[in-house]
Amino acid sequence: MAIESSAAPAKASTIPRRIRLGMVGGGQGAFIGSVHRIAARLDDRYELVAGALSANAARAHASAAELHIAADRSYADYQAMAQAEAARSDGIDAVAIVTPNHLHGRIATAFLAVGIHVICDKPLTTTLAEALELVQRVRQSQCLFALTHNYSGYPMVRQAREMVAAGELGEIRVVQAEYPQDWLSTDLESTGQKQAAWRVDPAQAGAGGSLGDIGTHAEHLARFISGLELAEVSADLTSFVAGRRLDDNAHVMLRYTNGARGMLWASQVAPGNENSLKVRIYGSKAGLEFRQEHPNQLWFTPLGQAPRLVTRAGAAAGHAAAHASRIPPGHPEGYLEGFAQLYKDFADQLHARWAGVAPDPLACWVPTVEDGARGMKFIEAVVESSRANGRWTPASLRF
Repeated sequence: MAIESSAAPAKASTIPRRIRLGMVGGGQGAFIGSVHRIAARLDDRYELVAGALSANAARAHASAAELHIAADRSYADYQAMAQAEAARSDGIDAVAIVTPNHLHGRIATAFLAVGIHVICDKPLTTTLAEALELVQRVRQSQCLFALTHNYSGYPMVRQAREMVAAGELGEIRVVQAEYPQDWLSTDLESTGQKQAAWRVDPAQAGAGGSLGDIGTHAEHLARFISGLELAEVSADLTSFVAGRRLDDNAHVMLRYTNGARGMLWASQVAPGNENSLKVRIYGSKAGLEFRQEHPNQLWFTPLGQAPRLVTRAGAAAGHAAAHASRIPPGHPEGYLEGFAQLYKDFADQLHARWAGVAPDPLACWVPTVEDGARGMKFIEAVVESSRANGRWTPASLRF
């Protein structure tokens, strides 16, 4: 929520410096790397100064030149980057990992080992065992670690979480999450399309196809808003496109530890759907509905009353929505701003650490390495359940 202030600007000496950011992956031809770079710069809290932007050395150096990264801080591999940057007096403070899934764990480990904070794209790893190992490495390093489940940065998602936590829905009974797309309705991977190819390759994506790529977003968003812990799942995974090695459609029934029930649908073969992430939460007092393609709106329906539209900058919005808002009412905030919110909150946490003070509690609503491990437990349980013809399978993970 944009509010003009007559207060005098802070003195330059009190303004924390930009965080020096490195990036692994995200070079020429990559999609998500540019999204992370935009997100990091949106609130002017970071400066990209180093990178190992591709496994191909020539492409890595060409990509670095395009991004105005100095030649001596463009690296041929991430291990050399971690060692060199840790040794510099002006080395990076944090690294963004934007590679295919199978590299996340080993790259994060290399930077954590030299005391560099980590921002990692989702899912956390490709196996639960590797995820649990990474949890321990993060805890031992005492570094900050953020997982970019970017939809949790949306103002109205933060609003929904605040309302649930305040008891406005009463006891949560039903959780419905879905994330359908249509871009893999054909054998796109056989054309050499890079984004399709690695997402359907078990060696790079892990055990989940649509499940790992978008199903984990839906599961995390439902968990983030509801605050519930998943107990067990019953699942049916399908690969509709002939020859596809990973699922392109997932139907999952959910049971939560508080007794609530839920359903999750993730599909990349649903014509007419572009990025149709939705979450509906129903309690004993009221219901909520959030649709990602209309991110500045949240529908709230108290029992027995007409639905109410809560908007990002409207009178009904609370502190959590305001914390995650940047621009005046009527101007939409969405995908890039959601990503940027996680980067901003991570920066707030890091600057608070440097200052020796506690961060704003709302800045701590960033998905953690533990959230990532819970996501991997979800994937593992769904795959196991589907292979057992939908048998109810434990999905809880406690630390």
